[in-house]
Amino acid sequence: MTDHTPTSRVPLRLPGAVATFGIGIAGYLGVNLSPYMIAALQTALDSDVLTASWIVTATLLATAITGLVVARLCAGPRRLAVARIGLAVAAAGFGIAAFVPAPSAVVVGLVAGGIGAGGAVASSGAALAAFIDPDRVAGVNGLANRAVITVILAVVPMIGLAPASVFGVLAVFALAMLATTAWLPAAPILAPATSGARGAGRAHAASVTAVSPASRRVTIAGLALLVCFALWAVSEDSLWAMAGVMGAEQAALTPEGLGIALSGATAGGILGALLITVVGDRFGRALPLAILLGAGGVLKIVESSVTDPSAFIVVFIAWNTVYAIAFLYFVSTAAALDADGRWSGPLLAVYLVGSALTPVIGAALVEALGFAGFGIVLGIASFALITPVALVARFSREVQAAERATDGAAPRAADEDVDAEGVHA
Repeated sequence: MTDHTPTSRVPLRLPGAVATFGIGIAGYLGVNLSPYMIAALQTALDSDVLTASWIVTATLLATAITGLVVARLCAGPRRLAVARIGLAVAAAGFGIAAFVPAPSAVVVGLVAGGIGAGGAVASSGAALAAFIDPDRVAGVNGLANRAVITVILAVVPMIGLAPASVFGVLAVFALAMLATTAWLPAAPILAPATSGARGAGRAHAASVTAVSPASRRVTIAGLALLVCFALWAVSEDSLWAMAGVMGAEQAALTPEGLGIALSGATAGGILGALLITVVGDRFGRALPLAILLGAGGVLKIVESSVTDPSAFIVVFIAWNTVYAIAFLYFVSTAAALDADGRWSGPLLAVYLVGSALTPVIGAALVEALGFAGFGIVLGIASFALITPVALVARFSREVQAAERATDGAAPRAADEDVDAEGVHA
């Protein structure tokens, strides 16, 4: 078999986009369907909400932990194997939970499905870094994710919230994406950084090498980004988890009003993804992220203090729109740090850790500090992250510049081995 491993980032083409974005959606689908999963578990196990919630939390944590464990494998030649094994395990696990009525089989199947989904999350996240222009790719990914999830969230209640329908959708989607894995972009093998300085003098060679993907500076920046992203995810998802309770108790928000807020938030996320797709890296990443984190902090504080239901809805939609755009800039920053996906792979898994734990964290903060104190703590968290996140985002541009210099001077003969889509054979 001919080696089709690319020697540089590849253009975003339809097959690669379908595989990368679709596999990522399969990995995150459990997070988006978690309210439906809780309802289905209550039916399957004849259990209370708390028990069902803890089982779903265990499933999401299994996805997050697995994604972190296998992320390193996805930054190399084993990416395709991780994706295939993960999707197969997810399809089997969720399928067992959907169609085997025994309570123990349902629980074991869900956790196994969560483990498989972790492989999908890591492989898809790593593959995002294989494409040219990480900012626009992150925007298109966000658009695809929101569009597909919106349709699935609307369709599932129509077919019922029974285990066969809810868990069956998870299994079928994983199985469908398994058929696309051959299109998943490989981790590019970039030329050594010093070749980018050929004929340009020792000073330039040193500067390029200093920001090569293997350098210590990149490693520090990548680790800092993961830590900042985890803290940011906890602060953001804590507000999302407490939105219903806070709206009802503080702003007299009705269930119908909450539905409007959540629907509007989804629409805001789509607009945000469209915006970053159009803008790309025109304004860099540091300035947009600094503005978005600052605006998000202010909106979280305002949201925790408004008492009018209409104002609550408007602020909530504005906050979620800002959150959606910031999320995509985090993804593009991680993808820019290393074309192999060394940082974009674990980034999405890190986020799931926060998602799984924030209902408990949010409830504890509200109980201890009240709604106003809760919002202030979340706002301060956003403000505190502005400087480190902006520094990493700015540094990611340096890494890209060094990579382009290297790619421009590297021999291109190997490109004959890359097919039109830049994917695995």
